[in-house]
Order: sequence, then structure tokens, then C-alpha cells
Amino acid sequence: MIDQLSVCLPNRPGRLAGVCRLLGEWGVQIHAVTIAENVDFSIVRLICDRPRSTAERLVSRGYDAMTTPLVAVEVADVPGALGSLLDRLASCDLNVDYAYACFLAGRTVDVIHVSGEPLAVKLAETGLELLDGADLYEPDEA
Repeated sequence: MIDQLSVCLPNRPGRLAGVCRLLGEWGVQIHAVTIAENVDFSIVRLICDRPRSTAERLVSRGYDAMTTPLVAVEVADVPGALGSLLDRLASCDLNVDYAYACFLAGRTVDVIHVSGEPLAVKLAETGLELLDGADLYEPDEA
């Protein structure tokens, strides 16, 4: 499992730019981003280095930020790879709440928020080789 940084922002011009500017000033590398919008706010989900310390720094600046554990799996960059991955999750009765992909160090990585209990047991049953924080983050965050 890896940590995703999530930030809830009001839907107003410049709010996303402000957060991204801060992350740049702090030297945080963004590897992937997805944004889910609502009428009043957006949830910005990021795969970045140092997600936990970045969330803490954002909270100290008044932002609504947190980390969430996600499944991360390296997949072949070929048609059907995502479908095969999702079939394995479904076969173990795991539901996909949301997912997105990123390209890290020459690898295609799918990051997926899954639900199902007991989660650790079901993930082990998939037989998937899951990435962990040490594969993506700086050593002090792994």
C-alpha cells in the first residue's frame, strides 16, 4: 500500500494553483494528480513524495488535507492490463472505489482505492505484487 495525499479545496479560481505553488516551494514532487469536483469544492488526489509530511504542512497552513492508503500495482503498458488487474481484485470480492494511473521511474503504475473486509486478507488472496511506500517515497516517509 502507498499513501495518497488528498486536499479538499473550494471551487474558486487560483486555489489549486496556490496548493501546487506551495508544493513546488517545498520541493514536493507530484507524480500523479486527479481531481473530483463538486458544486462547491474539489477533492485533489495526489501521488507525491513525502505525502504524510506534506499533509501535515498543509493542515498547519489551514488546508483540509489528509493521506489515504491505496493499492499500487505495476502493470504492463499493453491493452487489457487494467482489465486483468481489476478482474483479480473482483475475484477476491474487492470493490474499486476509484483509480488512476501514473508513470514512475519508467513503470506504469495503477493506484486504486479498494474496499472489502478483511482488506489485508483479500489483498493477499489476489496474488498481486503490491508496491509500498519505499518504492515511491523518500526514506523518511517509507
